[in-house]
Amino acid sequence: MGESLISIEDVHLTLDGAAGPVKILNGIDLDIGKGETVAILGPSGSGKSTLLSVVGGLEGVSSGRFSFAGRDMTGLDEDDLAMFRREHVSIVFQSFHLLPTMTALENVAAPMELAGRDDPFARAETELAAVGLANRAGHYPSQLSGGEQQRVALARALAMDPALILADEPTGNLDGETGQMIVDLLFGANSERGATLMLVTHDEKLAEKCSRIVRLKDGEIVSQEITPVGQAA
Repeated sequence: MGESLISIEDVHLTLDGAAGPVKILNGIDLDIGKGETVAILGPSGSGKSTLLSVVGGLEGVSSGRFSFAGRDMTGLDEDDLAMFRREHVSIVFQSFHLLPTMTALENVAAPMELAGRDDPFARAETELAAVGLANRAGHYPSQLSGGEQQRVALARALAMDPALILADEPTGNLDGETGQMIVDLLFGANSERGATLMLVTHDEKLAEKCSRIVRLKDGEIVSQEITPVGQAA
């Protein structure tokens, strides 16, 4: 593993449930290097998506420490966390989260506009072309297939040049061919742009494309394994 990007030390997260406190994460220790590709596997309810939310600054922790590029993120307020996400993290959700009243081009450009980036619409056109949707730039989400919507969401994520890409079941709602295209684009962002990729999946074959597999059960890491991809790096 190269220079550390993410450091998680003895992280616990307990949330209030209807029947009382529920332990979601229970003593997580994890380091992820810059440019690494990591798959998070585990049964439903094991804490995979919650761990992704902690790393993305979407969820706080009850105890422990989370650092990003050497910066302690644990005590940051909502505004600081929002700034952190805007500058460093892009999240690709299973459900796309496109704005229905905006075209594909506008959806990709919007985060760059908010961040004050130069030429957001020109950059959005470039990113849509990169995911094969140059001819769909003027279409609204309701006019796009599920696979096209996911590609728009991915173009939006990559347009921000994130240091870290988080993907939560990115192919879960897609057919095999479209899902493979999304996978190729995600790993292309890692190899071509140097982005660290961390993804949650139930798909063992997809996980094996990553350099490391981290397995969770009941909020704990039960194993970590370096894949042949990681061994060849």
